[in-house]
Amino acid sequence: MPVGGFCAAGFEDVEVAFRANLTEHGDIGAAFALAAGGELVVDLWGGYRSEDRASAWERDTLVNVWSTSKGVTATCIAMLVDRGILSYEQRVAHYWPEFAAAGKGDATVAMLLSHQAGLAGFREPATVADLYDQEGAATQLAAMEPWWEPGAQSGYHAITMGHLANALVMRATGKSLGQFAAEELAHYDYSVGLSPSRSIRAAAMSAPEQLASTDVANDLSPLQIAVLANPILDPLLPNSAAWRAAELPSANGFATARGLAQLYGQLAMEGGSLMRRETIERASTVERSGIDAVLGIDAQWACGFLRNTLGIYGPDESAFGHSGWGGSFAFADPARRIGMGYVMNRMGTDLMGDPRAVALVDAAYRSLGEARPGNR
Repeated sequence: MPVGGFCAAGFEDVEVAFRANLTEHGDIGAAFALAAGGELVVDLWGGYRSEDRASAWERDTLVNVWSTSKGVTATCIAMLVDRGILSYEQRVAHYWPEFAAAGKGDATVAMLLSHQAGLAGFREPATVADLYDQEGAATQLAAMEPWWEPGAQSGYHAITMGHLANALVMRATGKSLGQFAAEELAHYDYSVGLSPSRSIRAAAMSAPEQLASTDVANDLSPLQIAVLANPILDPLLPNSAAWRAAELPSANGFATARGLAQLYGQLAMEGGSLMRRETIERASTVERSGIDAVLGIDAQWACGFLRNTLGIYGPDESAFGHSGWGGSFAFADPARRIGMGYVMNRMGTDLMGDPRAVALVDAAYRSLGEARPGNR
């Protein structure tokens, strides 16, 4: 199995775990990176870009990271907050007046980003093609009666978060969130969707038979049906030209592990070159705690980031990031000034605790001299 890249001295366990994922835990192609103090100390890639193993995963191979995209979207909005263009405390309707319809007038930007706005899924039947229509979807969501009173609970806005965040950024800047990310985060090799020139670098997704977006929960409630099954998403959608041509800031970010680790490495250093310390601290402060009405797990949501109360991002609760359907993740650990990213093209079925992710995070913290509590 071809593997490229490097590990700094002391991080050899990470390479062992990475290779084991490729040979024993189902990875076809993958990459993992760790930035510490602003420098890459691990940058590994290996395996193949597709299930037929026709071409090797290369240093610059891109892959769809599903909801790991949401953490980058949260970063973009934090940058706009840092510049005074947006405010977490301001009502969404201040920027987007139509959003006030159906009792949503008091919903703040912070409520929206922490999955409290009550717009987690569409009430009317939707198709995948409807998701590609950013303005049409945003107009429908702005007019829609929320599933709950904004601020009363959290319910994971799996896809609609992208439409809502994009509409907010469009109205504040005149640019789509994808345009903003392309201009501001080019150094991190990240894009919402894929241009033709970037598409030639993309890996093809693979998934277990019959995996679908509804697998996130069992015995679905009406809310969960709206979020996870309207429409049902095929895990192989990222291989299609239509998905790659669209901008879905909640789900079709294409990235490298290196770029994600470097981005979160900056966030871990009190905002680094991206924003002021006060802004990243505000963005990563918990807005809502408790059982999420869609995911059914205890979640602590910040302004677009998931806080690390469940221990999936190492030993420190102050860590924050986001994970994606199938296994990808990226996070910052401010206590250790590190950022990590893992991407892959073989999707797994675990909502949390994917053994590939667990092995890499455990190995990284062992190498840092701090094993995680309750290692599996």
